Amino acid sequence: MMGFEYLLQVMIAGICGLFIGYERKNRMKEAGIRTHFVVAIGASLMMLVSKYGFYDELGQTGIALDPSRIAAQVVSGVGFLGAGMIFMQRHTVKGLTTAAGIWATAGIGMAIGSGLYVLGIGVTVLILIAQIVLHRRFTWLAAPKSEHLIIRIIDEAGSLENMQKTLKEKNIRIVNFQSEKLRGTSEILLDLTIKLPAELDFEQMISLFHNISFVNAVEVQ
Repeated sequence: MMGFEYLLQVMIAGICGLFIGYERKNRMKEAGIRTHFVVAIGASLMMLVSKYGFYDELGQTGIALDPSRIAAQVVSGVGFLGAGMIFMQRHTVKGLTTAAGIWATAGIGMAIGSGLYVLGIGVTVLILIAQIVLHRRFTWLAAPKSEHLIIRIIDEAGSLENMQKTLKEKNIRIVNFQSEKLRGTSEILLDLTIKLPAELDFEQMISLFHNISFVNAVEVQ
């Protein structure tokens, strides 16, 4: 029965991670629902392994060292492995959830290795179900998308302000903004990195810019 009680604690930690991840996703941060969920579960799992995974060894004759030190080395060592899976692509961080999954998988291996079979198998099933459900195309789960654009607009009064107003109306957040007056022309070159809301796809974004009268050209980097 204790194994199921431990599993309940992990599930509660996962729910807390879901709420935090949902708040981060709404603020268009890179680490979202899946990443926070897996990290919360993994941390809870490893804490339980550290507390209860060595009961069969403690107090035995000849055991003078703390066996949980091995688990601590596994946690820190796998962290370096997960860090190698995180990379930047088009101004967006990729691989966070995969890295968190590697870290949580190490915890599952530790749980099984220490004899906490119900906990290890239960967390495996929980993560698999969560990944399947959270990867479905639910609007409230969709992550914001990042795009890097080069836009040429007509240099006229209020053009920059109107551009910013249009983006704000569509809930498009400007991450990075640079402007340059093109010599010998009546145009301004805008270098933009933007984050699109989940409900706005790439084609809709292009149509949005093409329908702005003072936009001459849009180039996606």
